[in-house]
Amino acid sequence: MLEQHLNKGAVQNQETGLSSNTDLSNNRIFNKNGEANIQVKGSPRWGRLNIYHSLLSMSNWKFLGTILLFFICINLFFASIYLLIGLEHLSGMETAVTTGEKFGEAFFFSAQTFTTVGYGRINPVGFAASLTASLEALVGLMSFALATGLLYGRFARPRAYIKYSDNAIFAPFKDGTALMYRMVPYTKNYLVNVEVKITLVLRVEEEGHWKNKFYNLPLEVSKANTMTANWTIVHVINELSPLYQFTKADIEAAKAELLVFVQGFDESFSNTVISRTSYFFEEFIYGAKFVPMFHPNAANTRTVLYINRLNDFVPAELPFQFN
Repeated sequence: MLEQHLNKGAVQNQETGLSSNTDLSNNRIFNKNGEANIQVKGSPRWGRLNIYHSLLSMSNWKFLGTILLFFICINLFFASIYLLIGLEHLSGMETAVTTGEKFGEAFFFSAQTFTTVGYGRINPVGFAASLTASLEALVGLMSFALATGLLYGRFARPRAYIKYSDNAIFAPFKDGTALMYRMVPYTKNYLVNVEVKITLVLRVEEEGHWKNKFYNLPLEVSKANTMTANWTIVHVINELSPLYQFTKADIEAAKAELLVFVQGFDESFSNTVISRTSYFFEEFIYGAKFVPMFHPNAANTRTVLYINRLNDFVPAELPFQFN
């Protein structure tokens, strides 16, 4: 039944860069945040360990936690070296009595040396302690230079500040039915020359094997000169659509997924930014329409955009029932 629908005017996309092989699992190809749902195995050990990319792309809390953990570990390491050399080679530790107090003094001396603060109360005595302190100061300077570069890279990295609706809906549209979702920018970084592409993924059985089939979905409007408010992306379901005459059961059986690609030019960064997301068949709503997100203000002089209404929709009757 699915093959009969797909062969009627549906044009496959052969340029996705994604594999056509699949299995019967309910895994999506892209996660909601746009990351590929792929686990890489078998690559060289250091090939997987791209520390720079990981530090740039991880969340802010993870990044700050990593910096703090590195700071603690490196100072524990050097404090242990000072203990091995002998705390008698650190002058000014007369107030430390117990072993714990002495280790604490060595740790804080290490932190002061690492950050090049150097309060002066404790100072190294002898060649070994002085050499260790010198090397630690060098490591500290290099570490802060790297941390500064990472902070700037994270701060200045161009990104598309776009929020997507949680669901894609099948809604009535011009005496027919359309599949749509909406998106909205949530900062003042306005995008220009914005282009949207949607790829539909269907899992189809061929000769006893399950395959991924990719189809470009034609959109009512796929390009916009600027994106300053919410934008509802509409794919009209007609004879040229791969979803023509599909039922809800057909969509679920094919484990349909929408892959969304958005590209635009950010005036603030003076650079092209890209955003991705996906909608799995479990995130489709059948028979609904979105609630408007913008209204005039009290004085009727400006338009107010309510971003918190991005996911709001109400039930609506469809000309074709997905049963």
